[in-house]
Parts: sequence; structure tokens; C-alpha cells
Amino acid sequence: MNTQSEQIFKQLSKIIKNPKSDLQYTNKFTLLVSVVLSAQCTDVNVNNVTKDIYSKYNKPEHFVKLGQKKIEKLINRIGLFRNKSKNIYLLSKILVENYGSKVPNDFDKLYALPGVGRKTANVVLNEGFGKPTIAVDTHIFRVSNRTGLAPGKGPDQVEQNLYKVVPKKYLKDAHHLLLLHGRYTCKARTPNCKSCVIINHCKFGRKIIN
Repeated sequence: MNTQSEQIFKQLSKIIKNPKSDLQYTNKFTLLVSVVLSAQCTDVNVNNVTKDIYSKYNKPEHFVKLGQKKIEKLINRIGLFRNKSKNIYLLSKILVENYGSKVPNDFDKLYALPGVGRKTANVVLNEGFGKPTIAVDTHIFRVSNRTGLAPGKGPDQVEQNLYKVVPKKYLKDAHHLLLLHGRYTCKARTPNCKSCVIINHCKFGRKIIN
């Protein structure tokens, strides 16, 4: 196993004690909805919009009954809300009709749902079902390339490369360890290199240490 990879996850695990999503949800269905909503949107914004929704509407049946137009009104503070409303309505309908209102514990079935891409499916499987999946978002993509841990030209390539190098014991938490490190330390414009615990393993050429 790659020694660099082992050290990176060992160090990240020491400072990120409870790696989990910043999204707030009440069950696997609301997790799925929140992840769909989070595309090109911050988790903070999603949480602000959904905090008053999930107390009333937290099952696929609820969103089917609401219909697309009412869902639009509920989430209109979120970017791309019209398209997301349509997807949430349609995926809710499919869950009710095909899966007994349960979120499937299967990548292909999740991936086939409207508005669900590879990242969303992997997040739901990891966060909701505890599966050792890796969902590559902008943060994970950035950290993987900057450190040289799993470089790639696109998210799919980075995802496949991560599966090759992440030690098995860290695989379940790898997604959130890298994501949270990217969100709060290895930020896009102003990385906080001074407080980075894996800087000795980083290959990023423009380190900011002052």
C-alpha cells in the first residue's frame, strides 16, 4: 500500500474525529433530497432551506403529493431550483411506485434516479448506508490533485485512482476526510497551508505559509 496515502489519512483522522456530511437530514430519503439540492450549492444554503421543510415533508409520498410547482416554492432560494424540483418530484414518484418508498441500497438503482449522478449516489451509499464509497466533489478533486494522492483530469478518473490508493481501513471515511480538509483547510483560493497536517505530503506548488 502507498506509504504516502497511509500517512495522509492517518494525519487527517487525528484532527477530523467525526468525519460526516455537513448536510442536515432526518432519514435516508431526506439525505437523498439534500444531496440532490446541494449540486452547485453550499451545504449551508441547503440546510437553511430544508430546516423548515423536513419537519413537515420527509417521505417520498409527501413530495409526490406536493407536486413539482409546490416543491419549487419550497426550494426557490436554491440555485437551479426548477430543475431540482422536477427531479425531486420524479425520483419521489419512482421510489413510491418501484421501491416501496425506500431509498435503494444499490448504486445502479440510485444512479438511475432523476437528478442523481455518480457523486450523489456515492454520497448516499456512504453517508446513509455506511458503504465504503468515494464521491468526488470539487473539494476532493482539488485535494487529490494538489497532494498528488490521486491525480486526474476529471472526477471519474480521480475516483478510480482513489480506490487504488486509499488504505482499506480508511475507505469508509476517506470521502469525508478529504472533503472536510478541502472545505476548511485546503481551500481553492486561499489554502491554509500553515495549519495543514499533511503539507509534507503535498505537491501543490503555490503553498501559502505566511
